[in-house]
Amino acid sequence: MPSNDARILLHTAVPTAAVGALATLVAGLVAGGSGALGAVVGVLVVLLFMGIGLLVLQRTAKSLPHLFQAMGLLLYVAQLLLLFVFLALFKNTTLFNFKAFAFTLLATTVVWVAAQARAYMKAKIMYIDPDKTGPKS
Repeated sequence: MPSNDARILLHTAVPTAAVGALATLVAGLVAGGSGALGAVVGVLVVLLFMGIGLLVLQRTAKSLPHLFQAMGLLLYVAQLLLLFVFLALFKNTTLFNFKAFAFTLLATTVVWVAAQARAYMKAKIMYIDPDKTGPKS
């Protein structure tokens, strides 16, 4: 993984994990063990889905740069739909507290997207290849 990609992944995963740990603590205090378990499952789902999505997006940017923007939009829509599917699947579960799961899923998703947007804005990524734009001699 190139250093820019690793830096962006680090700058998105760390704040998300921190918010997830805080949400797990709050859910554990409010709803007990089942709340903490629901929050942990929510954090893991977001980290897994969003992390895989970021890797797919980076791979697309390298191999098919002309599809980067369309792929990014498609990927975010697909990720949100998959998160809604997870919410629907676990709506009536007795394995863990569903409300803790849902609120943690929402909070960590918002933090991931905001942190990813910030990481891309702060990254010094060239969008023009200077070797290809110069005059040909």
